[in-house]
Amino acid sequence: MSLRIRALLVLLAVPLLGATVPPAGPNPHRLKPGAQGRLCLECHTTFQDTVKLPFVHTPVKSGNCVDCHSPHASDHGKLLSADANALCARCHAGRIPEKALSVHAPVAAGECVKCHDPHASTNRNTLRIPGNQICAGCHQELFAAATQSKFRHSPAGKDCLGCHDPHASGRSPFLLKKEVPALCSGCHRTDQPAFVKQHMNYPVARGRCTSCHDPHGSNNSGLLWATVHSPVAGKMCRQCHPDPSSPTALATRKTGFELCRGCHSALLNETLSRNRVHYPAVDRVGCLNCHNPHASAQKALLLKPTKDLCRSCHADTVARQERSLTRHPPADEGQCGSCHSPHASDHVFLLQAGDLLELCGTCHDYKKHASHPIGDKVVDQRNPNLTVNCRSCHRTHGSEFKAFTYADPGADLCVQCHQDLRR
Repeated sequence: MSLRIRALLVLLAVPLLGATVPPAGPNPHRLKPGAQGRLCLECHTTFQDTVKLPFVHTPVKSGNCVDCHSPHASDHGKLLSADANALCARCHAGRIPEKALSVHAPVAAGECVKCHDPHASTNRNTLRIPGNQICAGCHQELFAAATQSKFRHSPAGKDCLGCHDPHASGRSPFLLKKEVPALCSGCHRTDQPAFVKQHMNYPVARGRCTSCHDPHGSNNSGLLWATVHSPVAGKMCRQCHPDPSSPTALATRKTGFELCRGCHSALLNETLSRNRVHYPAVDRVGCLNCHNPHASAQKALLLKPTKDLCRSCHADTVARQERSLTRHPPADEGQCGSCHSPHASDHVFLLQAGDLLELCGTCHDYKKHASHPIGDKVVDQRNPNLTVNCRSCHRTHGSEFKAFTYADPGADLCVQCHQDLRR
């Protein structure tokens, strides 16, 4: 190899070798002492009081601000090194079981800081405010039942975490630490004579306590729900169940609506005589599709508030209504029974009346409508077999237009019939 070529190779190798050799010494980036966190306090002076609080987040306590924050730049607010939804999961991934049955909404949304201060707090677990108070901030109705009812479940107002996991539950709904009745039997000895006598000797330890009792508080003795079925209030369990000594004591004497017919014969006979019957009323489960047989927080012993109950089967209808820009108030407020019969009807869609002018007229005086012709003598120009009624122009649940019309009332709606307006 010539001397000239050898010199050229040496010149090319020198910068490459220099680029791969790190700076000498224990601090290759020449960081100042405490640069990972304690140095931050020189500018963030007010934060010095924060780190003196009784409960300090571990990275803050160890002076590692860079565990969560980027020291130079970030795509996230407050120079966070990752999205806040994912940041906490780096260290606290095990808070949500892999197959969790219920997850606390803020946890599912990654909004840990709604409950926890990310730096330090005067409360254990760096909670922003003490435990029960923080629960009351979102669950005001439940907290009121636990603290203001005539009869209060003692743990509910004092120790929410005695029954609920604040993050997620792998086996039970409502974030319960255990399924009912195992959770209840932790405090209530079901084998005690007083307990057995109060429940008419029935083996309720195998049942679901919350089918009768409000777990937070109630104005009814025994923490019974606000609405109590008459046989339960009168301790007449044998009306529906076999004798308590029976091996099937918690079963019912009959199934479906036949069990309810014994007391509600007039209602059921009327229901079955109609041309159209609401299917859940007469299937194998019958009345229990919608009603709790023992007690309920809702009127008429409904399992859920009306809108949520109807959503169980009619999710698409409720979803469309909720997406509407203008909504029919009865549908929006969950008063489905204002227009539909919950059991049976002689009219399509289980409507309370067949004449739409009559049905809508219970709330709206259609005679005060605009001068547009309406009624049995006015033929719908789109279909000569139909007459003009309220549903000719209006959706019954809601729409994207004012007055929940099918189309824009200033243009597209009218020209469907009045084609001469297109000219």
